Amino acid sequence: MFARITNDPAARPITLDALGMGSYSNPVVSLSEFTYKKGTEIFGEKEPAEFVYQVKIGAVRSYKLLSDGRRQIGAFHLAGDIFGLENGSEHRFTAEAIVNTTVRLVKRRSLELVAESDALVSRNLLGMTTNNLQHAEDHMLLLGRKTSLERVAAFLIEMDRRLTAAGVMALPMSRRDIADYLGLTLETVSRALSRLHELGILGFIGANQRQIVLLDRQQLAGLDLQN
Repeated sequence: MFARITNDPAARPITLDALGMGSYSNPVVSLSEFTYKKGTEIFGEKEPAEFVYQVKIGAVRSYKLLSDGRRQIGAFHLAGDIFGLENGSEHRFTAEAIVNTTVRLVKRRSLELVAESDALVSRNLLGMTTNNLQHAEDHMLLLGRKTSLERVAAFLIEMDRRLTAAGVMALPMSRRDIADYLGLTLETVSRALSRLHELGILGFIGANQRQIVLLDRQQLAGLDLQN
């Protein structure tokens, strides 16, 4: 977990209800909720993309298994995030619950029907698709960085923007997850976090170092060469 001392309301994700897709607000759409235990697969790569999902409680990772057996995480989906919205008919990634997670889901075809008659829903769905493409581009640039410190710094900045808990940024993903997201080894991620601690950029809370206070965001941003 990472501690946060600022809040950015503009970073809040669009909810299904905000799109006019809540079951109470639109009779065409019916929402369901399911709870998945930690490590349980929500959907698999190349499975039919019949539903769109929103994290209600918990967190989800989307990943691919490479031909050599390594895992590449493409995105983390946190509370409020919508995922599983595909351009094609199949899922491109496997989605898995990082912790015990509750998701809301709606049939993709139902959303398409609503979008055909509701310009606002249509624009918001297009906006989410565009945001997904932008995240994929940003992630590609992140993986192309030369140093592990730059990658870890960029990850911390991303999470600092996305999480909105007052005072505390609690990350459910492990350092192994972070490593697989950044294309690094577990040991390299740990060394980079230790280096950021030595530089006075972050501080650890607790003996297990599962909480981190961001002490110097300006210096951290200086390591993020994309900015």
